[in-house]
Amino acid sequence: MTLIRVSENVWEIPATGGMRVPGRVYTDETSAGRLASDPCLDQVRNVAHLPGIEGYSLAMPDMHLGYGFPIGGVGAFRVKDGVISPGGVGYDINCGVRLLATDLDAADITGKTERLADRLFSDVPSGVGSHGAIERLTAPALSRLMVRGAAWAVEQGFGEGADLEHTEAGGALPEADPDAVSERAFARGLDQVGTLGSGNHFLEIQVVDQVFDREAATAYGLHEGQLTVMIHCGSRGFGHQVCDDYLEVMAAASVRYGIELPDRQLACAPVDSPEGRRYLGAMACAANYAWANRQMIMHLTGESMQKALGLSPRSLGLRLVYDVAHNIAKIETHVSGERNLELCVHRKGATRAFGPGHPEVPPTYRGVGQPVLTPGDMGTASYVCRGTEKAMRQTFGSTCHGAGRAMSRAQALKRAKGRDISRELAAVGVVVRTQGRKTLMEEMPEAYKDIHEVVDVMDRTGVSPRVARLRPLAVVKG
Repeated sequence: MTLIRVSENVWEIPATGGMRVPGRVYTDETSAGRLASDPCLDQVRNVAHLPGIEGYSLAMPDMHLGYGFPIGGVGAFRVKDGVISPGGVGYDINCGVRLLATDLDAADITGKTERLADRLFSDVPSGVGSHGAIERLTAPALSRLMVRGAAWAVEQGFGEGADLEHTEAGGALPEADPDAVSERAFARGLDQVGTLGSGNHFLEIQVVDQVFDREAATAYGLHEGQLTVMIHCGSRGFGHQVCDDYLEVMAAASVRYGIELPDRQLACAPVDSPEGRRYLGAMACAANYAWANRQMIMHLTGESMQKALGLSPRSLGLRLVYDVAHNIAKIETHVSGERNLELCVHRKGATRAFGPGHPEVPPTYRGVGQPVLTPGDMGTASYVCRGTEKAMRQTFGSTCHGAGRAMSRAQALKRAKGRDISRELAAVGVVVRTQGRKTLMEEMPEAYKDIHEVVDVMDRTGVSPRVARLRPLAVVKG
């Protein structure tokens, strides 16, 4: 496939055939040379065929093969004549990241890291079949959670109202419609809120080991040597079921509305159609479930750390820096050309990066832009970046979401055969606790792209410059 270089780190797929807009790929020169035969580019091109797409079909440097859209893909569709697609959101709706800061330095847990990891592993439910930290919800309670999101968790005693200000969208999308959620999805959501899950989800104790932008780091309350916590999880089986339900609905809707698809995995409906609005309502319920989930896990994490370290809440000083969504479709207003447009922005394995001055950025961060949380593999590093005005102009306020997989889970299992990944991580100073050896093998560091290179691309483009690097000390996985 032809890739035309636009700038140092931006490459373009020209609009040909049924493409309504060009594709744009953010990457470096080395990776661009390997992309010619990558099926991800076909997915970028396919997304560009969908009705109402504005500007470009975008792909971030962490992109890899997904369902319909590439993971690492962004597509913005005009509400008046565009579409909404479950494939542009993914199965784990609002899989996202929450960063917590503490008043501790890494030196304060010297000799206590193993104990801390053990306690977190015990206190925070994780794994495929894990059940929530509260008793099984009733259907009416789950309906309220779907509408209220993180605020519901706060109302149940899990956190403080101030946490909502530092959560994307205040921790709840207003379009949530429990009536659009199936009985099967309801059943799957009753006992999983407050659980970490499995796969690439994690709870990680980290240290800020380098600051690149002191003004932004100070605004975010971060400094070198500081102990932080990162939580990565989503909407669990509830969100998976919502996606599954609506893929079937959208397959029929695509035919009904005469939408020609280059790939049936891109099944969709007009945003303003009954099917489109119902999916948006159900997806918002799952997104709000995920925000409630991370809010509860944050509270459990704080209690667990206090017990493990023998500290009072005041001495620990645990507080929310920010929470961002990775898999979501949101109605937003953006400037495209000279027009203000209402767009349905799909971010799949991509994250929001709103710039300074935007009204949706918390007042305390408005001078420097929204915190962008970019987790890496569990043996290397994660990054805090920041949103910019360039992101608003170039990528609909979007950027990369993490390292991105470099190999499939099957390939990782084959590569890890006969190895002790836990011991390998211990050798580089990372304590790991996990429910299953298989998960650890699937998620080993080399299964992912180089997080430093991924973040560097978006830093050089000015879309999401680096603020700080976080090095893992202990990881809890399902």
